[in-house]
Amino acid sequence: MIPVAEQQNTPSPALCHSEGKINALRLKNRFIKAATFENMTPEGKPTANLSHFHEKLADGGIAMTTIGYCAVENDGRLNDRMMYMGEHIRSELTEFIERLHHKGSKVSGQMGHGGGFSQNSQLSRKRPLGPSFGLNALGIPKGKFFCDAMTLQDIDKLVQTYHDAAVFMKSVGFDALEIHFGHGYGLCQFMSPLTNRRKDEYGGSLENRMRLPLRVLQAVRKAVGTEYPLLAKISLTEGVPGGLNYDDAVEISKMLDTAGIDAIIPSAGTSTMNPMIMFRGDNMLPAMLKYEKSRMMRLILRLAGPIMFRSYPYEELYFFEYSQRIKDAVQCKMIYVGGASTNESFTKLMQHGFDFIQLGRSLLSDPDLPLRSQQSLDYKSRCIHCNECVGTIGHDDGIFCPRFN
Repeated sequence: MIPVAEQQNTPSPALCHSEGKINALRLKNRFIKAATFENMTPEGKPTANLSHFHEKLADGGIAMTTIGYCAVENDGRLNDRMMYMGEHIRSELTEFIERLHHKGSKVSGQMGHGGGFSQNSQLSRKRPLGPSFGLNALGIPKGKFFCDAMTLQDIDKLVQTYHDAAVFMKSVGFDALEIHFGHGYGLCQFMSPLTNRRKDEYGGSLENRMRLPLRVLQAVRKAVGTEYPLLAKISLTEGVPGGLNYDDAVEISKMLDTAGIDAIIPSAGTSTMNPMIMFRGDNMLPAMLKYEKSRMMRLILRLAGPIMFRSYPYEELYFFEYSQRIKDAVQCKMIYVGGASTNESFTKLMQHGFDFIQLGRSLLSDPDLPLRSQQSLDYKSRCIHCNECVGTIGHDDGIFCPRFN
């Protein structure tokens, strides 16, 4: 018999392995693979490598895996190695999702658009489109130095594009859709005062800057129906002066909640200005320099890297307090992401009312994390938050954990 005091101090992962629901979707446990770009779609189509990657997670017990960065159109891709949604990949995508279903995992697709941040060599126009004219930092090595401002007609077209992509994604078998409202990408560019300098009804106040994101949510909801789960990934803060901050995130979450989102995933940072705030741990710059092939991009990284990649030491549950603020302000489900890698942390999140947990780096080192968590009360991920995996996004075979692969 275990003494009562010892029972109370031992983390119990039972709640993490109980069933949960998002709208009408039932999940077998509370673990969800976070959306990341694995660089396993070299021709813009699902590959055997991508399938094997996510099948390992399904075998490891993940309740739902997320296919990261499913661009809603060709011009929404950051580069031409990313998928964009359309009939040209229907058969490959359907077969891919069916394999994951067969292994017992639900599948979510992250709806993304790069906006004015792109190095896509297959753009249909000379420059990518954002809320305002500005610098396209990602495109500099490809000679795409700037982005143009969207017209009102462009905005209407984008809303329809999200609608059409949602119809397609539901039809090929995705069980849920995650709309990317964060990390400095297209919709976030409208939300942020740093990138949105419009003078019309889509710029100025937060309510105006949220007009397009809320229109997109409404269009996607119309496309998939009332019982289909829609998730929102947002940035708690952009981590730069004058950008979106923690107070903005609360108001943004309340707007999304009122508009009918089913779950919110509060991440942080921006890929264009301060990515380290979302990762924490060792600086990712050395790994990015190691795997970057472009001489121009390596030069840019060496020059701008010390400013762009700041130091944020790792600590468990580093977004906990800020995410708690969101949870207290909304009625929808809450999905925690950010530094959860032990049963003690998983249990704490469940005890404080979070509904699900998204995992990223820890699944690269431990693809069977859900099963191992269930089998060992004192489970702790092997991930040491070195962030070397981030650099491998540029590897020919796609992302992997360099230490435990």
